[in-house]
Amino acid sequence: MGDVEDCAKSSGDSPTSSDTEMREVKESGTNLPHCLAPPGKGVIATASSLSLANLDIAEMLNDSDPRNQFDEMCDPENPKVGTFQQVSAAAYKIKSGVLRTPCTRSGLSRMYGMDIWFKKEFDQFTGSFKERGARNVLLNLPASKKSVGVVAASAGNHALALAYHGQLLDINVTVVMPKIAPIMKVQNCKVFGANVIVAGEDLGESKKIALVLAKKFGMSYVNGYDHPEIIAGQGTAGLEILEQVENIDAVVIPVGGGGLIAGVALAIKSLNPAIQIIGVEPERCCSFAEALKHGKPVASHVEHTLADGLAVPTVGVNAFVTAKDLVDKMVSVSEQAIALAILRLVEQEKAVIEGAGAVGVAAILEEKLPELKGKRVVVMLCGGNIDTSILGRCLERGLAADGRLVAFKVLVPDSCGAIADVSKLIGDMGVSIKDMLHERAWIKSDVFQVAVKVVCETRDKAQSLALEQKLRDTYQMLSWNLPAV
Repeated sequence: MGDVEDCAKSSGDSPTSSDTEMREVKESGTNLPHCLAPPGKGVIATASSLSLANLDIAEMLNDSDPRNQFDEMCDPENPKVGTFQQVSAAAYKIKSGVLRTPCTRSGLSRMYGMDIWFKKEFDQFTGSFKERGARNVLLNLPASKKSVGVVAASAGNHALALAYHGQLLDINVTVVMPKIAPIMKVQNCKVFGANVIVAGEDLGESKKIALVLAKKFGMSYVNGYDHPEIIAGQGTAGLEILEQVENIDAVVIPVGGGGLIAGVALAIKSLNPAIQIIGVEPERCCSFAEALKHGKPVASHVEHTLADGLAVPTVGVNAFVTAKDLVDKMVSVSEQAIALAILRLVEQEKAVIEGAGAVGVAAILEEKLPELKGKRVVVMLCGGNIDTSILGRCLERGLAADGRLVAFKVLVPDSCGAIADVSKLIGDMGVSIKDMLHERAWIKSDVFQVAVKVVCETRDKAQSLALEQKLRDTYQMLSWNLPAV
């Protein structure tokens, strides 16, 4: 990870004076103790540079004191229901520092029989809606807490938003990011002036470390989807939607921890209860649907998903009690649909959207919302922070889901010109060959045959079907759309 160091137990004696505490920590280059680091100075923190005493990450992970893992702002025994007044106050406070993102009609409307509008939250400076809640929570900190700073656990968008607005507002921000966090997001948090600790195998472990740090140094822990001020801040997007689009029938919102749908539903339902609020989750993490089924947040099964920003195993307690009576419908979407949605948005909207931000479009593509045909629908595109390598894979999977990237195997005579004939057939149909491989050793039929595996790209599904038919008419042995391995 280059200059990004995993946090490990530091060795040596604790600093004994402020001069010692202020010295640069050589092993991490320019790092200063968090409580003494000047705002706006980006650092990749090691355990020794963050604290006034040596930190033991393993010890923090094994900390069994329930007081050190208690977040008073997100108490399961005393959940806080958000109010419209909080959203209105947040809108006034953050308006000078957060972009009023466009909400425009989509060209996809003609393709899917709906009047589709996109709320483009990916246009925010750090690429997601998270800036709204981050700025609101920082502005609402008491002066005594602002001087100490905040800490959060995040793998991406929440960390970026806090870091950026902390720098603008001159408030120290520390983020604990899991080892799986994308290097781009880790480095951008550094650029935005945050103290970054890379520790924890997953977000759960990072959160545990962040909570211990909050107790140890008196920092304010900021839950990225359940803090009341976070929820209120996210709700400001709902107020903007109502001002930007008339006669809305439904708003479709991605759901992870629940903060976005809670805030937006609160804002919209308070002003127009007739508008449907529809939440969308990936099939591989249906935590909000599970919470609705059980009447409370429960731990749900999570698998790897293209919508990694929504992979929150347990929804927030405040978010749930705020949203549960305001959400009209929940649907889940497949990985294939998410990939296709990302492709559609790139091709039709010229917008690069991460998987979590594209699930609303995926629900429309997968026909999970047939009742919205002919109606005016606002879909929130809530984030655009996707790694280029992941984007490439998503586009390929989207092409495959759209029937435009096909893979097949055909048996041809093992003779001069036979493989060239396959290539000519494909070329004559105007199809582009992306990859071709021939093999002899694993053929179980005629020893005088060779298997030719081909991956090719077509204009559309109709051309793919025409290619398949032409190959079947020409060759006896054809395996179409080979299964993934």
